[in-house]
Amino acid sequence: MDTVQATRMRPGMVVRHDGRLFAVFSLSHRTPGNKRGFVQAKLRDLTSGAMVEHRFSSEDMVERAFLDEKEVEFLYPEGDLYTFMDTTTFEQYHLTRTDLGDTVGYLIPNLQLKIEFFEGRPIGIELPATIDLKVVETEPGIKSASATNVMKPAKMETGITVLVPPFIGEGEVIRVDPTDGTYLERAK
Repeated sequence: MDTVQATRMRPGMVVRHDGRLFAVFSLSHRTPGNKRGFVQAKLRDLTSGAMVEHRFSSEDMVERAFLDEKEVEFLYPEGDLYTFMDTTTFEQYHLTRTDLGDTVGYLIPNLQLKIEFFEGRPIGIELPATIDLKVVETEPGIKSASATNVMKPAKMETGITVLVPPFIGEGEVIRVDPTDGTYLERAK
């Protein structure tokens, strides 16, 4: 582990704070008037999945944690357990819904992704930049509709809801950005 100044934290970085591991979700640097600057950080607890906010002084040093990653394939969910398989050794790993948080809404069988380990224990996953999901429920598509800023909700095969343009209909496969759950385009 090494330490980094709070102002050098970046989203996605994993840090140890108060003896626990957190992933930096978002942060903003603030300098109120003639007072000392600070960093307002939104952190996700890697043990509980809870989001917390913390204010770091700009002089604070934060312990950075380095994670090991392995290429895996998502196999299947079983109750609260999600099973992944190492694509080279075929070893299987299990993570709970709590470990995975909102990422479970993007897990489809055979999805290739990375699993993150800390001190030999799987603690989370890193999703690919885009994921193709099938629309299972939405209002009927309008063929003549062009891409506008008007969107409609669509339920995906995994249960999450994504806002899509009016021309997208049930049964279509769309490409989604899993970082914020936004529609990108129709998948081929």
